[in-house]
Amino acid sequence: MNQLKTVLLLGLLTGLLVVLGGVIGGRGGMVIALILAAAMNFFSYWYSDKIVLRMYRARPVSEEEAPGVYGMVEELCRQAGLPLPRVYVIDDDTPNAFATGRDPEHAVVAVTTGILRILSPRELRGVLGHELAHVKDRDILISSVAATLAGAVMVLANLARWSMFFGGSRDDEEGGGLGMVGVLLMSILAPLGAMLVQMAVSRSREYLADQEGAAMARDPQALASALTRLQEANQRQPMHDAQPQTAHMFIVNPLSGGGLTNLFSTHPPMEERVARLRAMAGQGGYAPPPAGPRRHAAPPPPPPPPPPANGRNGGGKIDWS
Repeated sequence: MNQLKTVLLLGLLTGLLVVLGGVIGGRGGMVIALILAAAMNFFSYWYSDKIVLRMYRARPVSEEEAPGVYGMVEELCRQAGLPLPRVYVIDDDTPNAFATGRDPEHAVVAVTTGILRILSPRELRGVLGHELAHVKDRDILISSVAATLAGAVMVLANLARWSMFFGGSRDDEEGGGLGMVGVLLMSILAPLGAMLVQMAVSRSREYLADQEGAAMARDPQALASALTRLQEANQRQPMHDAQPQTAHMFIVNPLSGGGLTNLFSTHPPMEERVARLRAMAGQGGYAPPPAGPRRHAAPPPPPPPPPPANGRNGGGKIDWS
């Protein structure tokens, strides 16, 4: 359902682009705007990992430095058939996490020191499953396509406002235009609509990542618990360096705000996300992994040496106890 919703929303953005392009500059204006928007977003898509990691001063960690995180990521990737991503840590007390990278082969999973501190291993595993679901579904590519279409609409809207000072649109010259008032309204409402649709795309991908990440970790209840704790912590202490341009990448919104600002949020309502996960857990079939020794636990001690051949163990049997 979320996949279908994403396709429909991207189609709505494309339709908005076509309509606005026809109003302002015809087919030629639409193509020019699309090329400009694609050029702007191509760079951000190709270098998104480097940009955002540098923005938040994230540092790479080795398997020796974070064996627990690497062990969870490796296990989840093996289950999902994904290559092992790079792991980064952000020195920030506010708990949060995100994934980036243009494809699964160039993926990065980043976590803050705060999330490592407050979440239990079970909850952290659910969060990592959510981020790896974004990687598996190539959500960076999808968000880049949405940003390209929305950017083209905004470019056309700016052209519409400028066209009013230079003789109006092509349709005005042909006698079938909307007039100056119509062009002005389109130039204001079209970017707003494009922004809302782009955010709706982001919200639909969050729901899908919740569902697939919980299934990957086989523990929807753990992810629901983690989201609740993360939301409360980010409301008390929003990330100091969080930027609106990258807020959609995090598992929970790192910016403070509420009320009317939720309309423009790139994240779905937390209550709805948690309710869906708990309903998913209620369906059964999602037993968490056994709490046995991890791959990085210390190896068991070697067995004691065998007793002498002339010991008291008759019949040639060796007592290993």
